[in-house]
Amino acid sequence: MINNEVNILDKTFVPFIKADVIAQKVQETAAAINADYAGKQPLLIAILNGSFMFAADLFRHLQTDATITFVKLASYKGTTSTGNVVTAIGLDESLEGRHIIVVEDIIDTGKTLSTFLPQLLAQHPASVEIATFLTKPDALKYDVKAKYTAFEIENKFVLGYGLDYDGHGRNLPDLYVLKG
Repeated sequence: MINNEVNILDKTFVPFIKADVIAQKVQETAAAINADYAGKQPLLIAILNGSFMFAADLFRHLQTDATITFVKLASYKGTTSTGNVVTAIGLDESLEGRHIIVVEDIIDTGKTLSTFLPQLLAQHPASVEIATFLTKPDALKYDVKAKYTAFEIENKFVLGYGLDYDGHGRNLPDLYVLKG
């Protein structure tokens, strides 16, 4: 059951998307990937920290012979993007000739992926696509397009299901939006 509101640090958040709706969309996203990558053995590259819940749930529903790895990229502090992308943990395997699916928690401005994708492409993968839990079309400033999007949302700050506010709130199974 979703709570009416939650207080995280100095902010109040209200219910936005329930866990059962999230689960259904993750299954639908996995089904699309299963259809597109049958027999291709894709490598999922999940961007930490925010995508870990989405990546885990998505990966559990894949029926194709996929593998997964993680990178840590960050551009947020508090509720706003810093405009700088920092790589804290990088890739340690070859991508040449591999089918890559980048798993992201949220695409808002697109800055993180616009910085990361050229690094991937320089390693000559067979293909690169993006699977994202959330997209904010109204916030997009860079030419980044996800092939697989669970939800398109308004340009509002959200947390839960892996997304956080200064490291807090990731463990909430439902998605919440900043009250305002």
